[in-house]
Amino acid sequence: MAVARASFAVLLFTCTFVMGVGTLEVRAAAQDIPTPQLTPGTERKATAAADTPAQPTKPQTVELTVPKGSPLQVALDKEVQVKKVGQPIHARVMEPVYAFDHIVVPVGSEISGEVTKIESISGSKRTLAVLNADFSPQRKVEVNFNELVLADGKRLALHTSVTPGSGQVIDFVTSADTKEKKAVTDMASEKTKEAKEQAHQEWDNAMKQLKTPGKIQRLKRYGEAQLPVHRQYIPAGTVYFAELDEPLNFGTEVMTVPMASSIGSALPQGSVVRARLVTPLSSAASHQGEEVEAVLSQPLKDGDRLILPQGSRLKGTVKQAQPAGRMKKNGQLRIAFTELVPPDGVEQKVVSTLEGVQAGKNANVKLDSEGGAEATTSKSRYLGTAVSLGLAMMATRAGQDHDGDAASHSGATGGLGGFKLVGMVVGAAAQSRAFGMSMGAYGAAVSVYTHFMARGREVEFPKNTAMQIGIGTRTAATPPAGKEAAPTAIPLASAARPLSQ
Repeated sequence: MAVARASFAVLLFTCTFVMGVGTLEVRAAAQDIPTPQLTPGTERKATAAADTPAQPTKPQTVELTVPKGSPLQVALDKEVQVKKVGQPIHARVMEPVYAFDHIVVPVGSEISGEVTKIESISGSKRTLAVLNADFSPQRKVEVNFNELVLADGKRLALHTSVTPGSGQVIDFVTSADTKEKKAVTDMASEKTKEAKEQAHQEWDNAMKQLKTPGKIQRLKRYGEAQLPVHRQYIPAGTVYFAELDEPLNFGTEVMTVPMASSIGSALPQGSVVRARLVTPLSSAASHQGEEVEAVLSQPLKDGDRLILPQGSRLKGTVKQAQPAGRMKKNGQLRIAFTELVPPDGVEQKVVSTLEGVQAGKNANVKLDSEGGAEATTSKSRYLGTAVSLGLAMMATRAGQDHDGDAASHSGATGGLGGFKLVGMVVGAAAQSRAFGMSMGAYGAAVSVYTHFMARGREVEFPKNTAMQIGIGTRTAATPPAGKEAAPTAIPLASAARPLSQ
């Protein structure tokens, strides 16, 4: 009996040992292979904290869905003469639409819609327009888009809302390059420069698919606009942001092990991400310290490795907001993103600079070498003021003569300077030297006030403004004995300085 009990004990111990070794081997194997998952950082940290063996799971899938509220940046591919509500319009997608890490709507995809509203003109605005020899003033036109045609011919019905700030011709503006570089940051600066050049090239290629007017056509349309009665056009290249009222589903993809393990890894030096502004900004309305948020419109990759999928978020604040002032002092705006939130929800501190931005062509926005934005004034103001002053001088000289022809000439010239064609006709008919001289002086005064004394331009970044943002991670410097490490930024950081006054 004793021998039997001893044999049983040995057998039990052996079985327990073998099972234990097997368990350890399974545990080690499970820990060596990262589990494919959408939120690898969070789950790995939770598993490590609980000190429990990681259980192998089936590979997860990612929904390739463009969610509700996502904007499609589209531009009219040909000029539209505004006629009536319901007339069709046709546009092209100007920026690729991503779902996670896949392009689901490529550049050049066709999108169609219609004119939904043509606003009427108030009596006061119409009166002012008539006095300025404009009997058909511009009316605000609203549009919408309802069908998307992909490159393979597939048609998708859309329900969209065009966001405020849409309906203008847009330029892609990049920041000035710094002339002085430190050796440590040369590589990062070069990568940043390459990213900006690539974005410029992509924008130029997207614009080539549009039938934008040449110089002759622009001069023709400008001349027509000066006539008392003229047609209204929406020029080719006018950009709209059409937000989806319903999501678009493009299937799923398998989350591979390499993809799961690379998400949220360290940012490569000189990283530049494409993002869209969630928070509308204005140098007039925004305030220092106000929170700002942007969402990545395209994934960030390091070679074939996915670092940040589309949909990752950037959070920051307004560092400087200076509204426009009198004497044509233009508005200034500076923002900085300090937190990066990938899909696993684990925030990390970053430093950033605004490297490029899309802005209205008439806004004349420029970026300094550190990403601060400032509105500029068009140099055409000098020409306009010179013309007005010249007309005023001609009216004055003609008014000093005493014959009737000179009086008529004075009235016509002064009236042209004051109220364009209507003023010229009335002045010529009245044959009044006083009228001509006063209208000439009025036109010159208005021109000087408008171009040199009135309030300057504001910096306006509406919701969905496309941006290029350079980002870099913060690292802890080696602290002296007994002192805590202070965070330092690599390689993108640059101390914010006030914008030029």
